Amino acid sequence: QVQLVESGGGLVQAGGSLRLSCAASGTLFRIDDMGWYRQAPGNQRELVAVIARNSSANYADSVRERFTISRDNAKNTVSLQMNSLKPEDTAVYYCNIKIASFGLDYWGKGTLVTVSS
Repeated sequence: QVQLVESGGGLVQAGGSLRLSCAASGTLFRIDDMGWYRQAPGNQRELVAVIARNSSANYADSVRERFTISRDNAKNTVSLQMNSLKPEDTAVYYCNIKIASFGLDYWGKGTLVTVSS
Protein backbone atom coordinates (compact mmCIF):
# COMPACT_ATOMS: atom_id res chain seq x y z
CA GLN A 1 0.00 0.00 0.00
CA VAL A 2 1.01 3.62 -0.41
CA GLN A 3 2.96 5.02 2.52
CA LEU A 4 4.50 8.43 3.17
CA VAL A 5 7.23 8.62 5.81
CA GLU A 6 8.37 12.02 7.09
CA SER A 7 11.60 12.77 8.93
CA GLY A 8 13.68 15.72 10.13
CA GLY A 9 11.42 17.37 12.69
CA GLY A 10 12.72 18.49 16.06
CA LEU A 11 13.44 21.37 18.43
CA VAL A 12 15.38 24.39 17.18
CA GLN A 13 16.00 27.95 18.38
CA ALA A 14 14.61 30.95 16.53
CA GLY A 15 16.82 31.81 13.58
CA GLY A 16 17.94 28.22 13.13
CA SER A 17 17.32 25.74 10.33
CA LEU A 18 15.75 22.33 9.78
CA ARG A 19 15.34 20.11 6.74
CA LEU A 20 12.26 17.90 6.41
CA SER A 21 12.15 14.90 4.08
CA CYS A 22 9.33 12.66 2.87
CA ALA A 23 9.64 9.34 1.05
CA ALA A 24 6.67 7.81 -0.79
CA SER A 25 6.52 4.06 -1.37
CA GLY A 26 4.02 1.66 -2.93
CA THR A 27 2.87 4.05 -5.67
CA LEU A 28 1.96 2.39 -8.98
CA PHE A 29 1.26 5.58 -10.94
CA ARG A 30 3.04 8.84 -11.61
CA ILE A 31 2.86 11.33 -8.75
CA ASP A 32 1.69 14.82 -9.70
CA ASP A 33 1.94 17.51 -7.01
CA MET A 34 3.92 16.99 -3.80
CA GLY A 35 3.66 19.37 -0.89
CA TRP A 36 4.00 20.23 2.76
CA TYR A 37 1.21 21.38 5.06
CA ARG A 38 1.30 22.31 8.73
CA GLN A 39 -1.11 22.49 11.64
CA ALA A 40 -0.57 24.23 14.97
CA PRO A 41 -2.71 23.43 18.05
CA GLY A 42 -6.14 25.06 17.71
CA ASN A 43 -5.54 26.04 14.09
CA GLN A 44 -6.61 24.60 10.74
CA ARG A 45 -4.17 22.79 8.49
CA GLU A 46 -2.57 25.20 6.02
CA LEU A 47 -0.48 24.88 2.87
CA VAL A 48 3.21 25.65 3.34
CA ALA A 49 4.62 24.79 -0.09
CA VAL A 50 3.73 22.69 -3.14
CA ILE A 51 5.85 21.55 -6.08
CA ALA A 52 4.85 20.10 -9.46
CA ARG A 53 6.70 17.47 -11.50
CA ASN A 54 8.46 20.18 -13.51
CA SER A 55 9.70 21.70 -10.20
CA SER A 56 7.41 24.73 -10.41
CA ALA A 57 6.78 25.69 -6.77
CA ASN A 58 4.36 27.84 -4.79
CA TYR A 59 4.81 29.04 -1.20
CA ALA A 60 2.69 30.54 1.50
CA ASP A 61 3.47 34.23 1.92
CA SER A 62 4.60 33.62 5.50
CA VAL A 63 7.44 31.29 4.44
CA ARG A 64 8.49 32.70 1.08
CA GLU A 65 12.23 33.53 0.93
CA ARG A 66 12.84 31.42 4.05
CA PHE A 67 11.73 27.92 2.96
CA THR A 68 12.67 25.96 -0.17
CA ILE A 69 10.83 22.89 -1.46
CA SER A 70 12.43 20.32 -3.78
CA ARG A 71 11.64 16.86 -5.19
CA ASP A 72 13.27 13.86 -6.81
CA ASN A 73 10.85 12.21 -9.24
CA ALA A 74 12.95 9.06 -9.64
CA LYS A 75 13.08 8.45 -5.88
CA ASN A 76 9.57 9.75 -5.09
CA THR A 77 10.87 12.06 -2.39
CA VAL A 78 10.12 15.66 -1.44
CA SER A 79 12.07 17.88 0.96
CA LEU A 80 11.56 21.21 2.70
CA GLN A 81 14.57 23.28 3.71
CA MET A 82 13.51 25.70 6.46
CA ASN A 83 15.79 28.62 7.30
CA SER A 84 15.43 31.61 9.64
CA LEU A 85 12.82 29.76 11.65
CA LYS A 86 10.39 31.71 13.81
CA PRO A 87 8.31 30.63 16.84
CA GLU A 88 5.17 30.95 14.70
CA ASP A 89 6.52 28.17 12.47
CA THR A 90 5.91 25.71 15.33
CA ALA A 91 3.49 23.05 14.09
CA VAL A 92 3.09 19.47 12.96
CA TYR A 93 4.23 19.30 9.34
CA TYR A 94 2.52 16.84 6.97
CA CYS A 95 3.71 15.49 3.62
CA ASN A 96 1.10 15.26 0.84
CA ILE A 97 1.10 13.71 -2.65
CA LYS A 98 -1.52 13.81 -5.39
CA ILE A 99 -2.17 11.49 -8.35
CA ALA A 100 -4.55 13.70 -10.29
CA SER A 101 -5.60 11.27 -13.05
CA PHE A 102 -7.04 8.87 -10.48
CA GLY A 103 -8.22 11.42 -7.94
CA LEU A 104 -5.83 10.06 -5.31
CA ASP A 105 -4.58 12.03 -2.32
CA TYR A 106 -2.23 10.67 0.36
CA TRP A 107 -0.94 12.07 3.67
CA GLY A 108 1.93 11.27 5.98
CA LYS A 109 1.49 10.94 9.73
CA GLY A 110 3.30 14.23 10.41
CA THR A 111 6.51 15.36 12.07
CA LEU A 112 6.67 17.94 14.88
CA VAL A 113 8.69 21.14 14.47
CA THR A 114 9.15 23.28 17.59
CA VAL A 115 10.88 26.67 17.40
CA SER A 116 11.84 28.27 20.71
CA SER A 117 12.20 32.03 21.19
